[in-house]
Amino acid sequence: MHSKNPFKNDYNFDDLIKHHAPLKEYVFINEHGNKSIKFSNNLAVKALNTALLKAYYNISYWDIPKNNLCPPIPGRLDYLFHIADLLEKTDVKLLDIGTGANLIYPILASRQFNWQCTASEVSLDSLDNAQQIIAKNDSLKTIELRHQKFKSNILEHLIQPNDYFDVVVCNPPFFKNRTEAEQSNRRKFKNLELSEENTKNFGGLSNELWYKGGEVAFVQKMAEESILFKEQIQWFTAIVSQNENLKKIKRVINKTNPTEVRIVGMEQGNKQSRFIAWTFR
Repeated sequence: MHSKNPFKNDYNFDDLIKHHAPLKEYVFINEHGNKSIKFSNNLAVKALNTALLKAYYNISYWDIPKNNLCPPIPGRLDYLFHIADLLEKTDVKLLDIGTGANLIYPILASRQFNWQCTASEVSLDSLDNAQQIIAKNDSLKTIELRHQKFKSNILEHLIQPNDYFDVVVCNPPFFKNRTEAEQSNRRKFKNLELSEENTKNFGGLSNELWYKGGEVAFVQKMAEESILFKEQIQWFTAIVSQNENLKKIKRVINKTNPTEVRIVGMEQGNKQSRFIAWTFR
């Protein structure tokens, strides 16, 4: 985990429970004698997120519908710390593609770094939830929400002629279709020895989980559209969830003739992840 990430050490669950009492229900003593939660449990992660946002960022209200993805905050913040290293500036304008109902990247970017954030989303229901989060937290009022009306587009019809952004962040849908997503979840249930009763703990709407062609096709589309906005955006970035897709994704980005492409590795415990960044500057 990034050396500046405030969540790189163990959580102080006693303190977090003081900020959000419902978290207590999910805390237990693990085999190492430490307090923890089951991170496979979406409700437990949601309670932990709420506590972290209250304790560290003074976010008094944060909630998401039960069917939406519940992102782990430390990993999302790690992405942003590496983005900060990439930009090497403080007055940053960030565009989040596919912010979801959770609005997590703009929340963390605005509260941790004081960046100016714009967030896009195709789902009106998710946008409504994100708007509720903004409306109930004065510290988030500067976040701008935009509806991407065209599901076949990512940047087109979203970025306006007078827009300028230092960076685009994106966590693309990584499955190719519903069947692939369901198969992955079944493997996850089996590996974690979860019962059918626990399957609801893995949330995610269709637009959050899958895209025709998976993350390779999504980033390819994003790269093709990035050419149109190379004077308005300094860095385009996207999380690549599957390491085996990296070569294909780098190849499709290189076809747009960027001046630089970077692959930035990230580690959260035993989990290895990465994002790819490209610029025409």
